Amino acid sequence: MTRLQLSLIVLAVFLLLAGLMWLGYRNRARRQAKVLPAFPAVPDGLLDRLGEGELLPPLTGVYASTVTDKGWQDRVAVGDIGFRADATLHLLPTGLLFDRLGASPLWIPAESVVDARTEAGIAGKVMGGDGVLVVRWKIDGHQFDTGFRADDKSEYENWARAVRALPETPEVPHGE
Repeated sequence: MTRLQLSLIVLAVFLLLAGLMWLGYRNRARRQAKVLPAFPAVPDGLLDRLGEGELLPPLTGVYASTVTDKGWQDRVAVGDIGFRADATLHLLPTGLLFDRLGASPLWIPAESVVDARTEAGIAGKVMGGDGVLVVRWKIDGHQFDTGFRADDKSEYENWARAVRALPETPEVPHGE
């Protein structure tokens, strides 16, 4: 077997595996689209009013992913919610906005927030320690965890406390 033949075989195997991963992700998105509710839309005009009435200064970093309550690796594949992106996190009295670069913004209304905490990781970003700020929220009986890796991790405790203090946020013991 020549070097060229061996190289072509390795390339074919790589392309086959990449294609299978793409098919798996696409099929996950189809299955989830049938059972998951529509995600909340960003309120009209909110993106134009950012900076007004925010409870904390915006936090820059990386939106890691949103996962279902089945596990920290069960990434939501519907739409572009599963895609990692640089983002700015905004905390408003009415909810949280993940303003993602190159992807649609993710809006979590205050009444949907269940808890906020730090974790070692979430699908798409594992840092160890308290490397990721995780917001647990619910809509239509489904719970989700959304992970955010901030540039300034020293702000996590302030953010977790402020998110838990949003109106209509029930107290949930850590770890549930």
